[in-house]
Amino acid sequence: MASDEATSWGRVDDSGIVYVRYGDDERVVGEYPDASPDEALAYYARKFADLEGQVRIAEQRAKGGGASPSDVARSIEHLRQLLREAKVVGDIRSLETRVESLGSQLGELSEAQAQQAQQAMTEALAYRTSLVEEAEALAAVDPARAQWKQITAQLDDIFSRWQEHQRTGPRIPKNDANDLWKRFRTARATVDQHRRAFYADLDATHRDARSRKQELVDRAEALAPRGSEAIPAYRELLDAWKSAGRAGKRYDDALWARFKAAGDVLFAQKHEESARENAEYSANLDVKLALLTEAEALLTETEPAAARRALGEIQTRWDAAGRVPRDQVRRIEDRLRTVENHVRKLEEDHWRASDPERQARTTGLASQLEDAIAKLESELADAQASGDAARIKSAQEALDARKIWLDALGN
Repeated sequence: MASDEATSWGRVDDSGIVYVRYGDDERVVGEYPDASPDEALAYYARKFADLEGQVRIAEQRAKGGGASPSDVARSIEHLRQLLREAKVVGDIRSLETRVESLGSQLGELSEAQAQQAQQAMTEALAYRTSLVEEAEALAAVDPARAQWKQITAQLDDIFSRWQEHQRTGPRIPKNDANDLWKRFRTARATVDQHRRAFYADLDATHRDARSRKQELVDRAEALAPRGSEAIPAYRELLDAWKSAGRAGKRYDDALWARFKAAGDVLFAQKHEESARENAEYSANLDVKLALLTEAEALLTETEPAAARRALGEIQTRWDAAGRVPRDQVRRIEDRLRTVENHVRKLEEDHWRASDPERQARTTGLASQLEDAIAKLESELADAQASGDAARIKSAQEALDARKIWLDALGN
């Protein structure tokens, strides 16, 4: 059944011809045989709705700014053509008015889109310039301090962003694009030049270090026939190795393996010698440990002459016992030295006690102190008799000091 809207804008005559009202006139739309008037009007009303939908879409595209003015203009011209030939039932004049209104907006749309295009181009130019400046900053890095793997990765990332923007971003003026590309290309060429120079210098440094280390390896390997006595010479070569510089990881690892193997030969021989010595000298160690027990008994001896005779006999047998394992030398030598120091102190104390000159000096001084003490005792008695506290204190202090000195001489 036709809607009221369709009925108000169209009619069907007795012969089945459909008319649409257009202003004050009517025009033939078509016919719909074998159908009722309501069905015929409903059919052409649906066609009107479809046409109105196309007008609405064009309006939305123009309003949203997603379509270019030329696209909108083509849509308007197409809608005008459809409206001129429209076989629909509905308010055709209102659609024409909307389409013409849309056409009048083309100028504003063109201006707005031009502004948007200019803004997009300005932003694109700024972004492309920022990429160039990033590349130029990498080119300005001091080659001696540059981390080349990191810089190379950063430059590759910049170039990828450049290509992506060039592919998907707005077009920028050709002259600007060319100038920026020249700057970017120059920066990238500078980085490549610095990197090649750095690695060329590094290769030269590695070759020089490799040559020095190869010589050190040859010299280290030549030490093998000398056995453990060559260990000091090997250590000197090791110091030279540490200052030889890097030869590159692949060469360094291989050369170090040979250099270390040459040292291992020497130290292995040293280990074998030490093992043989320990086995050979272990009996000597037992002898010297027994002598130490005998020597340490002298720590309680107070007679210097007897201690010296006993120690001399022990020292003679000590020397005759021979060498002991290397790791035991200091321990037993320290124990013997303790006994030797004890005997030496006994002798020094005896000498001081028996020295005639010292005894004479001690006797004379003791006599002087005894005379002074007697005199001070007399002075102290007088002071006590007088009751003078200051004289008593002074005399007592002087007397006590002389007695201490006299006691020290006696010891």
